[in-house]
Amino acid sequence: MTSAPQTAFTRPEILSILIGLMLAMLLGALDQTIVATAMPTIGRELGDVDQLPWIVTAYLLASVAVTPLYGKLADIHGRRVVMLSAIAIFVAGSVACALSPSVPVLAVARAVQGAGGGGLISLAQTIIADIVSPRERGRYQVHIASVFATSSLAGPALGGLLADHVHWSAIFWINIPLGLAAFFMTSSRLRRLPNVGRPHKLDIAGALLLVLATTPFLLALSWGGVKYAWSSALVLSLFACAVLFTLGFVWRTRTADEPLIPATVLANQVVKTATVAAGLSMGVFIGLSIVMPVYLEGVVGLTASMSGLALIPLMIGTVIGATIAGRSMARATNYKRLPLAGMAVALAACAIIAWRPRGLPLPVLECVLLVVTVGLGTVLPTATVSIQNAVARHELGAATGASNFFRQIGSALVAAVFGAMVFGGSGVAQEVTRAQHAALDPASLEALTQAFRHVYIGACILIVIAMVFFSAMQMRPLRSSIEPPADSGH
Repeated sequence: MTSAPQTAFTRPEILSILIGLMLAMLLGALDQTIVATAMPTIGRELGDVDQLPWIVTAYLLASVAVTPLYGKLADIHGRRVVMLSAIAIFVAGSVACALSPSVPVLAVARAVQGAGGGGLISLAQTIIADIVSPRERGRYQVHIASVFATSSLAGPALGGLLADHVHWSAIFWINIPLGLAAFFMTSSRLRRLPNVGRPHKLDIAGALLLVLATTPFLLALSWGGVKYAWSSALVLSLFACAVLFTLGFVWRTRTADEPLIPATVLANQVVKTATVAAGLSMGVFIGLSIVMPVYLEGVVGLTASMSGLALIPLMIGTVIGATIAGRSMARATNYKRLPLAGMAVALAACAIIAWRPRGLPLPVLECVLLVVTVGLGTVLPTATVSIQNAVARHELGAATGASNFFRQIGSALVAAVFGAMVFGGSGVAQEVTRAQHAALDPASLEALTQAFRHVYIGACILIVIAMVFFSAMQMRPLRSSIEPPADSGH
């Protein structure tokens, strides 16, 4: 079925649609951060502390696994109905979370919530691609980055506040009015979207194989070095299952008439190179975000509250970088130049901390951290727009969903590696949460300092690899029309 020609949208119409999309994205992004600070309260009130990590893990597993599935469904059935379905599933999961009588039930409800939240980000990016030309699209990608920054900064504080002064279930009840507002706003405003639905079948077997490959892989990354040793039989078995089902998914992709992720998308040179570059850049950002509190408290010597404030430059840097890159794409002919320069600057900043992980004045350290994430932030909107600019309309959802999926997998992998560097070995990092900087003996302080030196050396290596892939990415002229090419090409 061929969709009708797209109707041009005015800037007020685009902004009107964008408000609903940002609200929908905030639902998914906020629930990845708001739960963390409420977990101790949840564990005490439900009387089950041992199984608390499942509250986070269940959401992560579900949301990552379904991301490419939403992209394909959006290409088959259209954006509006799939986005509304994702919001409805998320809200239903939130109600189930708020009413959960035990941690296991809450974990299952969080999985339902993640099954809805996993599609919100990539669907929003796909819808933006439907209404804004690639040349103008970068500036709107900035809003996506701002949603993540808002959730990163406000989520933990809001979660702790609601859990301490209202009730832990309030962190889920708050999703009901937000979700309903997002549902009705997007429902009315997405009616003007072009009909991109296609009478094709969903590759159920491929979707199942992808879920079966993703779940043990993420479990192994979550448990390895934390709950079980990396060399334990369980962790190794999980990795083996992930490899087995990944091979099955690759076989299915090559043999199915209509695979979950089209072969033309996987073979597209821009999709491959941009996804790897963005995945590594995002992985460095996520990995540093997870281990930096230990660095700031254990090596720099800040208190927990001070370290939270010191993390602000790290969080807002990506928004600044994305804003600069997004706006430059509308004017620049060589739109790869700025992200490559950004990665080079981020590389230099990481090298400074690797060279001197202890002893930098705090204002200098804050500036260096800001430079790292500003540089990395320039990659994300450029990569997303480049991918969407290179694929056909009927593959737009699948390509956006697949790139987000592999980006999340890469981020989880890098975060696990950084976490193993910091929390493995001597176990000093675990003591940081129970002791002040002055309480660490010189040997422990030196061990922790060297661990973070290795983290930043690893970050430098990953940034160099990202630069290589981004340099290799074909730079196709950005279209000034919202009409995609007839086919994606290779």
